[in-house]
Amino acid sequence: MPVRPTLRLSRSDLADLNAFRAVERARSFTQAAVELGLTTSALSHAIRNLETRLGVRLLNRTSRTVSPTDAGLALAKRLNIGFSEISEALDELNAWRENPVGRIRLNVLSDGARLIVAPHLPTFLQRYPQVQVDVTVDDRMVDIVAEGFDAGIRFGGTIADDFVAVKLGEPLKWVAVASPRYLYHHAEPMRPEDLLHHACIQIRTGQGTIYKWEFRRGEEYRAIDVPGQVCVGETTMGIELALAGTGITYCLEKRVEPWLRSGELRVVMAEWAPMEPAMYLYYPGNRTVPPGLRELIEVLRDGMAA
Repeated sequence: MPVRPTLRLSRSDLADLNAFRAVERARSFTQAAVELGLTTSALSHAIRNLETRLGVRLLNRTSRTVSPTDAGLALAKRLNIGFSEISEALDELNAWRENPVGRIRLNVLSDGARLIVAPHLPTFLQRYPQVQVDVTVDDRMVDIVAEGFDAGIRFGGTIADDFVAVKLGEPLKWVAVASPRYLYHHAEPMRPEDLLHHACIQIRTGQGTIYKWEFRRGEEYRAIDVPGQVCVGETTMGIELALAGTGITYCLEKRVEPWLRSGELRVVMAEWAPMEPAMYLYYPGNRTVPPGLRELIEVLRDGMAA
């Protein structure tokens, strides 16, 4: 029985195999190129060269979609195991270092990016100069494992039980706010139901649904499906529209503190403002913790507690 020759892997082969994994995982050359820091054309060229060297087509390409062939799917499964072993072996080496070295990939809500990461990440970067941090700000509900992230930051109550979750800060107050200009031309709402007669800036959640604004006063609870001419998918634009007098928006009180102090925005129905769960940093409990993540958690927790 003839013996098939063994393919010898070069350094460029390993890089191209990792590039193939990124494309197969993202099902997109564009997204994979961003992840790898390459141009789309360079990535496409690398994959074609890899297929030529292997003598097997790995990906089916159309003008709109990318999907693995049967051979590509089988290869990706084996590569994921192999690269995971390599990653864990390198992570274990960090136990021999005085300071962590490597890259941490985070997926963070926009509110978490503004209130937690942006204020406290500089301290971490200064303290651990050999750790690189790649932050993706995304309000979608993301499977951080499937999309290649090491950890995420989300609100408590939205994290699956099989993740390790670390609380960052205290429970958060949610408020409805409007500009004095808007309130000058419209009767100020006194109870949640009054919002049904106002111009509200609707919020689209990470699941793609329009969020019902929630209010609590003692034991009373309301969830209002507010009307509005405009719907936004992130807090910053909602705040900017409220500042412009477009209508009432709903957000974390901490996101609008500067404008509340300056008087450019006012809280309406303050007695109905609910306290909701804090944000948490979470990561897979069944994987080796990447180098630097424990140190990052410590910096973020200390910063939020200060």
